[in-house]
Amino acid sequence: MDGKFSKIFIGGAWIDPESAGRIPVVNPATEEVIAEVPSGTPGDADKAVRAARAAFEEWGAVPPAERGKYLGRIADVLSARADELAASISAEVGTPLKLAHSMQVAGPLAHLGWHAELAEQFTWEERIGGNLVVRAPVGVVAAITPWNFPLNQVINKIAPAILAGCTVVLKPSEVAPLTAWAIAEATEEVGLPPGVFNLVSGVGPVIGEALVRHPEIDMVSFTGSTRAGKQIAAIAAESVKRVALEMGGKSANIILDDANLDDALAAGVRSCFVNSGQICVALSRMLVPRNRYDEIIEKVKAIAESTTVGDPQGDVQLGPLVSSVQRDRVRSYIERGVAEGARLLTGGVEPPAELPTGYYVRPTVFADVDNSMTIAQEEIFGPVLSVIPYEDEDDAVRIANDTIYGLSGAVWSSDKARAERVARRLRTGNVRVNAGGRGRGAPFGGFKQSGLGRESGLFGLDEYVELQAISIPD
Repeated sequence: MDGKFSKIFIGGAWIDPESAGRIPVVNPATEEVIAEVPSGTPGDADKAVRAARAAFEEWGAVPPAERGKYLGRIADVLSARADELAASISAEVGTPLKLAHSMQVAGPLAHLGWHAELAEQFTWEERIGGNLVVRAPVGVVAAITPWNFPLNQVINKIAPAILAGCTVVLKPSEVAPLTAWAIAEATEEVGLPPGVFNLVSGVGPVIGEALVRHPEIDMVSFTGSTRAGKQIAAIAAESVKRVALEMGGKSANIILDDANLDDALAAGVRSCFVNSGQICVALSRMLVPRNRYDEIIEKVKAIAESTTVGDPQGDVQLGPLVSSVQRDRVRSYIERGVAEGARLLTGGVEPPAELPTGYYVRPTVFADVDNSMTIAQEEIFGPVLSVIPYEDEDDAVRIANDTIYGLSGAVWSSDKARAERVARRLRTGNVRVNAGGRGRGAPFGGFKQSGLGRESGLFGLDEYVELQAISIPD
C-alpha cells in the first residue's frame, strides 16, 4: 500500500497525525484493502483550522483574478493525472472505469478550470446610491464531502470557496478519500499559499463534528444524508455558522401520456441505476400513466434485465455498491418493499450468481408501488426503481411532490410546452425535460429537506461571500 496516505496536509506541509489509528479503504469489487488513511483527531482538526485562519486575511486580499488562476493551474495538474484519478475512483467507489473517466473526472476538472473564468464574471463590488456594496469572503470553510462522487463533490466546494477568498479545511469521506490526496498534492505543486487548503481525514462523528463546533470555522459546506445534514445544521446554529447543505433526494420521473416511451423508459432506468444508484439525483420513482401501465412495466423489466453488472474494470454498466454496509442497507429496503406489498418485477436481494465476491446488488424494479410505501419515500441509494401509476397530470404532480425531498426530477412529453408547465409545478430544485441535461452554470440544490443553498457557477460562488455595505459620504 502507498505510504503517502499516512500523512495529512496542514499549512502547506505533510505532517503526521496525532494518532496512529488508520482507516482501511476497501475495493468493493474485490473486498480487498487497497489503502489506509489516518483516523484523525480533534487535535488534527484544530491544527488545520488554525492554519486556515492564519492564511485567511492575506488570501482574501489576493485579487480574484489571481485566485482564479491558481484554480486553473490546479485543474491542469489534475488533468494530467486523469487516468490515475479515474482508476482510483473506480477502485474505491466501484464506478465502472469508463464512467469514472467521463462522469467522475472529466466533468469535475472542467468545472474546476471554469472557475478561472468566473472570477471575471462575478460582481465583486458595486455602488448603490451612496453605498459601496462589497462581496467579501465568508471566512474559514469546513468542507465535508461524501463518497459517491469523491472528486466532484470536493471541487464543488473548494473551487468557489477558494475563488471567493476563503480558506478551506477538507474532510473527505473515509469510505472513498484517496482523490483528496491528489488534490492536496496539486495545490502544493502550483504553489497555493500555505493554509489556503488543508486536508484532514477521519470519521464524521470525530473530525466532522470537531470542525462544525470549532469557533474559528465560519461556514460549513456539507454533502451527504439528510440525517447527518440536520445534525450539522443544529450544531452550527449554536454559533450561528453559515451552512450549505446538499442532502438526500427521492426524485420523480414523470412520463406523460404523449411521451416517446422507448426513449423515456430507457433514459429513466439509466438515470435511476447510474453509479449503481448511488447518486443523489437518481430518478428512483417512475410515474407512468395508468392506462399504459402493463405495457410500461414489461418494457422497464426488460431494460433492467439487459443492464450489465460486473467488474468495474470491464465493459459493464453497473459495478458493486461501495461497501458491505451499503449493500446490506439496499437489500433491507428491497425486503421492506416486498413486505409492504410491492410487486418485485426483477432483481431482489440475492447477489448475481456469477459474482460471489464484491458488494453487488442486482438491478431491481418494483411495480404496484403506492407512494406511501417506504421504498417510495426514503432514499435507498442503490439500483432500485419504483414504478408508480398515476391517473392524470394533476395526480402525477401530486405524487411527485408528496415527499420530504425536493432535489431533482424529470418530465417526459412530446409537447415541450406541456412538459415545462408540469416542470414548473414540481417542488424541486432541478428538473430535466426529456433528454435535457443541466447546463454549465445552472444552480444545483434542493427544496425542502434536500438542502440549503446552491452549488455551481455564479450561484455557488454566492454561497461563500458576505455582503458588506460601506457608506461613503459625498
